[in-house]
Amino acid sequence: MLRAGGVVTCIACKNLLPSRMGVKFRVPLQKLHPLSRSIHHRYSANNNPQRPPHCSAARHYTSLSRLPMRPPKSRSGGHGYQQHRTFWVARLAARLLKLRYILLGSAVGGGYTAKKTYDEWKEMLPDMSQYTWIVPDFIWELSENIDLDKLAKALPELEEIAKLLPDMEKVGENFTFLKSLLSSGLGSEVNGASGLRLLLETTGDSALRAPDIPPTSAAMSDSSDKQFKKSSDKERIDQLQEELLRTQMKYQRMLERLEKENKELRKVVLQKDDKGIHQRKVKKSLIDMYSEVLDILSDYDSNYNTQDHLPRVVVVGDQSAGKTSVLEMIAQARIFPRGSGEMMTRSPVKVTLSEGPHHVAMFKDSTREFDLGKEEDLAALRHEIELRMRKSVKEGQTVSPETISLSVKGPGIQRMVLVDLPGVISTVTAGMAADTKETIFSISKAYMQNPNAIILCIQDGSVDAERSIVTDLVSQMDPQGKRTIFVLTKVDMAEKNLASPSRIQQIVEGKLFPMKALGYFAVVTGKGSTNESIDSIKDYEEDFFQTSRLLRDGMLKAHQVTTKNLSLAVSDCFWKMVRESVEQQADAFKASRFNLETEWKNNYPRLRELDRNELYEKAKNEILDEVISLSQVTPKHWESILQKKLWERVSTHVIENIYLPAAQTMNSGTFNTTVDIKLKQWTDKQLPHKALEVAWETLQEEFARFMAEYKGKDQDDIFDKLKEAVKDESIKRHKWNETAMDSLRVIQHNALEDRSITDKPQWDAAIQFMEETLQSRLKDTDSVIADMVGPDWKQRWLSWKNRTPEQHIRNETKNELERLLKLHEDHTAYLANDEVTTVRKNLEGRGVEVDPVLIKDTWHQLYRRHFLQKALSHCNLCRRGFYYYQRHFVDSELECNDVVLFWRIQRMLAITGNTLRQQLTNTEVRRLEKNVKEVLEDFGEDNEKKVQLITGRRVQLAEDLKKVREIQEKLEAFIEALHKEK
Repeated sequence: MLRAGGVVTCIACKNLLPSRMGVKFRVPLQKLHPLSRSIHHRYSANNNPQRPPHCSAARHYTSLSRLPMRPPKSRSGGHGYQQHRTFWVARLAARLLKLRYILLGSAVGGGYTAKKTYDEWKEMLPDMSQYTWIVPDFIWELSENIDLDKLAKALPELEEIAKLLPDMEKVGENFTFLKSLLSSGLGSEVNGASGLRLLLETTGDSALRAPDIPPTSAAMSDSSDKQFKKSSDKERIDQLQEELLRTQMKYQRMLERLEKENKELRKVVLQKDDKGIHQRKVKKSLIDMYSEVLDILSDYDSNYNTQDHLPRVVVVGDQSAGKTSVLEMIAQARIFPRGSGEMMTRSPVKVTLSEGPHHVAMFKDSTREFDLGKEEDLAALRHEIELRMRKSVKEGQTVSPETISLSVKGPGIQRMVLVDLPGVISTVTAGMAADTKETIFSISKAYMQNPNAIILCIQDGSVDAERSIVTDLVSQMDPQGKRTIFVLTKVDMAEKNLASPSRIQQIVEGKLFPMKALGYFAVVTGKGSTNESIDSIKDYEEDFFQTSRLLRDGMLKAHQVTTKNLSLAVSDCFWKMVRESVEQQADAFKASRFNLETEWKNNYPRLRELDRNELYEKAKNEILDEVISLSQVTPKHWESILQKKLWERVSTHVIENIYLPAAQTMNSGTFNTTVDIKLKQWTDKQLPHKALEVAWETLQEEFARFMAEYKGKDQDDIFDKLKEAVKDESIKRHKWNETAMDSLRVIQHNALEDRSITDKPQWDAAIQFMEETLQSRLKDTDSVIADMVGPDWKQRWLSWKNRTPEQHIRNETKNELERLLKLHEDHTAYLANDEVTTVRKNLEGRGVEVDPVLIKDTWHQLYRRHFLQKALSHCNLCRRGFYYYQRHFVDSELECNDVVLFWRIQRMLAITGNTLRQQLTNTEVRRLEKNVKEVLEDFGEDNEKKVQLITGRRVQLAEDLKKVREIQEKLEAFIEALHKEK
């Protein structure tokens, strides 16, 4: 206080000089202490018409007004001179008292202001007890090395310090006298000094109070200065206010210096926390904890009417009204994509703002930090946001309801959670989806209908207010304006363009729109250039409002301007809403959790509460086990399956196109030649492809069999849909390696060229293979003939079955053709035309009309049966023909070339099966296993796919339980931290 008093004394002395030598002060917008809002400057134009009216505004965070110094009025005239001669003693005492009052009032007012400022600053300082580890140990050991007693003796005594302080009793007497003057003698002219009067009336220091001046002294002073006061009271008030403003500016500068030092200290402490110098785990900030709860709620689909009513700041406005620019000014970085008149915000963007040592940004689902101090990182961040927006928009749409979550940290940033919504449009333009306007309205309403959401309504001040759409929308969502903050952007352009600036005053006073709001703000977000930095925009905004006549003429209040004041006000409203509503939301989730747990206990008492991700991991392990089981199939099993399936695939071709035509030849040489030619053609064109098809089908069937037959102890039917999808997708992705086809062709060709049977077991095996094949074919042929001719006499008598007319015709044709075969047992495979005519006439002679095509079809089946029967009898004769085979059937009527053919086919099947088995076990099974793993990984990353494949009330109930528990736990942790911060 001593220092303050000395400085004020010097300033007061300067006021004795002529007013033209007054010093002008340029006060920054955000530099004055909040106490200045209690000081109001009011002037009466009727009392002093020569003085221009000054703007009076309540200062919230800044002050732009200054009271000019003015020269005292000169007094002239006979009456005044006579009074001057009569009361010169009183006038001299009054002038001495005036100087005294000015000095003492300024000293006490400045001291009180400094004390209150210091107390507020001290409350803002963090608790430094937890950072005592930063101070080196030798600091605590100074008491051992320094004699503190000697240091204490060197300090001055309290009595000497008390002598330097002013006499508080006299100060109290002077304040009492000044208070009586303000309350009784000045009337309406004292209204301009209401701040000083408020200070005098509310001071709580008993040392400042003194006994009232005796009535006689007050009456004498009043009567002696009655005429003089009329001409000098205003000057006295002006000077007092000047001194108070200058004192406040001095202490404001001191406060700014302390705040800057405090900010640097907090930055150092936070940096040390980030580097992990101490081993204590750094706690999450309060806003980060709250943001995590909101992220979980955004993914939670409530089925129990547990709606998300947690507060957040919803930024809405018309397109290109400056929503994004306002949010960037609050975040102190140009983080959003920009466009000239083009829709840039295509999906909601949730921005969590918090304080940190470095100015960085990070997405919720990413670990990369973008340094907002580097232009290349800013450009990368804007590009990433644009990519995420476009990715979230579905095909055929323009906007998306999916939320992009982003956190921004930096020194001095106000803590809050904001959601930037797409701008409201009035007309759908070319290139937009037809429902774009309705979609934006529905997204905005979904966020604003939250009763605890703070609506930040952005209005473009550079266009006509009547063109705004968003104000009507906000009025519908918040008719009483209890949670709406109105922001008028581009005020600089509005001041230039509007012919009547009073419209701006009507807007910020809430008189132009029917919409109500908690507060009204006017901001400037730059000159419209995309290359402007945040600092340059702040400087431009500050310079504009310092020179703007909107403030000078009192149309705007000082606390209603600048984005800094806006961010402070929004942050205060946000945390007030959070404290009022968060416990109620926690209770709602607690009740929801109880309902869900009760339903689970009643419906699934013996099952674990596994959510969809946990169930997917369990199914994934089961599927991988099944794939591993596929690789453990024995080679014998693979070869047996492959040989059987391959023969089923090619047997018809071998019998019909190779064996049967070759058997029509007259001698063994021609038979072997025909067989060799047809086998060569078959191997070159069809056989390798058929073999690979069989191998691929066998792999699919075995894989499907393992997937269907695997039953573990924890087998769950809920996985069936997922397993089927994994199987189909894996097989679809699997491409058989056909590079081995050429080598397989060579192997098959070599196997079929070999005609040397080395031992009797091979000969017997070939005969058995041939016999089984012929018997199977004969059985199939008999079945076909039986279907053609219908039931025989035994079935007709025992089963009461009759032949159809067509079957009767075929039966008569069969009988006629059988007589022909008995006459010509060595008949060829085909009927001649004259033979067909003969058969047809014979049948017509018995009254049966028959078509030649029917005759040929019936002959084909009868001859097949006849041929197979002869081949079987020949096969039985060849059982003892191995000896003749070794002698190449020399001097023997028995020729068993057909047995050699079947041996060649059998050996080819064995070699092909072995080759395919090696390719399966060495290559294809592993590739299929790799495909299965890739499919499982892809499905695991696709949440929509998991929702489609793992479904049911049990899954949804477990999902809801997990989410509700997580939300409740995080809310309780947040509430506990919130109470500790209070």
